[in-house]
Amino acid sequence: MQFSDLLNALELSPGHASLDVPSNWMQGRSVFGGLQAVVALAAMRTVCELMPLRTLQATFMAPPQAGKLTVRASVLRAGKNTRHIEARLYEGDQTLGVVIGVFGDARESVVERIIEQPLVDDSRAKTFPYIPGLTPAFLEHFRADWLKGRFPLSGKLSSETVVRVSMLDSAAACSEYHLLAIADFMPPLALSAMSRPVAGSTLTWMVEFLDTQLDAVPLENWRLDTEMRAARDGYTSQQVTIWRPDGVAAALSHQTMVVFG
Repeated sequence: MQFSDLLNALELSPGHASLDVPSNWMQGRSVFGGLQAVVALAAMRTVCELMPLRTLQATFMAPPQAGKLTVRASVLRAGKNTRHIEARLYEGDQTLGVVIGVFGDARESVVERIIEQPLVDDSRAKTFPYIPGLTPAFLEHFRADWLKGRFPLSGKLSSETVVRVSMLDSAAACSEYHLLAIADFMPPLALSAMSRPVAGSTLTWMVEFLDTQLDAVPLENWRLDTEMRAARDGYTSQQVTIWRPDGVAAALSHQTMVVFG
């Protein structure tokens, strides 16, 4: 199933979203984290339809398996200009993750700062291969070209990478759901230091949305500038700037990750 097929397959009711996740959207032994967040956001949208999403904060506690993923959402606070909503991910009665979304209307301000995209030489771009049974299953839905830095399992650490990413979903127009999935594409950069496969996962994730007008943006040639800011005791801090194909910064991502190696 392509990403647009998943969106069409969502089962929605007020405060509730569920999805039968197929095996080709797995990331190791867990459902792709970006898809978990998408289902959580879909549940939030049943109780907050129109306000733009400003930030999403997630804690992943246990890995969902392929199959039925259920999310329940509730409004924590509804103010004049902002709304805080909690979504909990379940597999049966077990809580697998908690996501907080903050939605807010635009407001007048004299303060504005635009992030400028650094120039990067793409003449030596290297396409990351999708290899069934070896690379994570969800990668079949993306094309990724490394413009800077090393692949995972290269045996030498790259603390900074620049990757051009396209979502392979020709039937879809871009939405906040697509942006959220693209934002979670990057693996822990610590995996570049490994020479053999090891497990790695995200513990916490925060995404700040800088752009709320996405419907005319293509799904090809997004850019992810990623930096591992710190690493110690098996935990890493990683941040990503997500650029639209036209070079506009669409989101900022911050993750605490764990690597078993």
